[in-house]
Amino acid sequence: MNDTICAISTSLGVGAISIIRVSGNKAIEIVSKLFKGANLFNAKSHTIHYGFIYNKKEKIDEVLVSIMLAPKTYTTEDIVEINLHGGINTTTKVLELLLENGCRIAEPGEFTKRAFLNGRIDLTQAESVNDLINAKSDMARKMALNNLDGNLNQEIKKIRHEVVDIMSNIEVNIDYPEYEDIEIVTTEILLPKLTNIVASIKRLLNDSKNCQLVKDGINIAIVGKPNVGKSSILNFLLNEEKAIVTDIPGTTRDIVEGSITLNGFLINFIDTAGIRDTEDVVEKIGVEKSKKAMEKADLIIIVLNNNESLTDYDKELMETVPKEKRIIFINKSDLKQRLELPDHCIIGNTVNRDGLDKLKDGIIKKLQLEEILNKDMTYVSNLRQIDLLKKAKNSLENAIANLENSMPIDIVEIDIMNAWNFLGEITGETYKDELLNALFSNFCLGK
Repeated sequence: MNDTICAISTSLGVGAISIIRVSGNKAIEIVSKLFKGANLFNAKSHTIHYGFIYNKKEKIDEVLVSIMLAPKTYTTEDIVEINLHGGINTTTKVLELLLENGCRIAEPGEFTKRAFLNGRIDLTQAESVNDLINAKSDMARKMALNNLDGNLNQEIKKIRHEVVDIMSNIEVNIDYPEYEDIEIVTTEILLPKLTNIVASIKRLLNDSKNCQLVKDGINIAIVGKPNVGKSSILNFLLNEEKAIVTDIPGTTRDIVEGSITLNGFLINFIDTAGIRDTEDVVEKIGVEKSKKAMEKADLIIIVLNNNESLTDYDKELMETVPKEKRIIFINKSDLKQRLELPDHCIIGNTVNRDGLDKLKDGIIKKLQLEEILNKDMTYVSNLRQIDLLKKAKNSLENAIANLENSMPIDIVEIDIMNAWNFLGEITGETYKDELLNALFSNFCLGK
């Protein structure tokens, strides 16, 4: 923490500008050794200065240097950012000069780690920084930004405060039984309080399912017999010729994937190989992949042929896939109807594209994307947080079970204390060094 660190904060490559970030007590001193322009020691905070970077007498680049003085900075330390012309050679040369003059190269995520250790952000906000950088859709960006504002932190702190109030009352009862003006903690008082806290945690855990959909995208598999029009539907949804389309059954021998953004959500479509009995070795592999894709899919679009009667395979497919996880699309509505239409289906064709917009609307409705969109987007955002919430919930449920079995209050308190610690690990109020090292190792160097 006493070192002055530096790293390239922009993507390394050819571009208009590159930014090198320097943070620490000697940030201004080190950059001043290389910079010729304004006197950086006299510079006001949050100002930009024009000049040149020199290596002794050799001019290296024309730059703009931003000065941000502690504590009102990202790390709460002095920060200097050097804006230079983009390019690998120039950028790495300036970085080398900084290292030669006293900087240390930053570890992955070390700027954000210092922001956490210096108390400017908590762990949920630190993780949201990484989520914001890696956001694949508009909704993922909004969720990360919401948690970066500290909304999840406030939710966890509120629950943790309710837990610590219970612990405080128990401690006072145990240590000062003679105090008559203190509420006596009984099973009748504790049970409803603990039950309400568990309900709050369960709500966060239930909403975490939405978080995974927002962050990782929604996987939709398009399944059906060979030559039923799956690839044409995929091409329409993606608005590109992603899959080869012919009238020869078995053209799609492997899964074909593509992604779009729908209502701000990342949607990953998977066109599967038509599932049928075949002697073709390559097609057999494709069929097996199709079955695995169906297992992992959040939603399955079953495509049926309007021009053919239902086959045993069609019937089996509709029986296998639960109604809540499927949309039935009847393709080839431009041909004579020979299919007895099932309930709750969407009818259309890929020739004049009838019904395909309805298919998109059906996806939005089936996945309840509008409902997710209208929520406040305060979600636990990763497996670490979910795991700790589950542990806190389990500890509190153990406490409730022990109360109902008439266990002594001081024994019950052990589980309540465990829950309090688990919740503290989510925000970083309690943490282990190895946790921080693992968490920030997933960040890029300049963040």
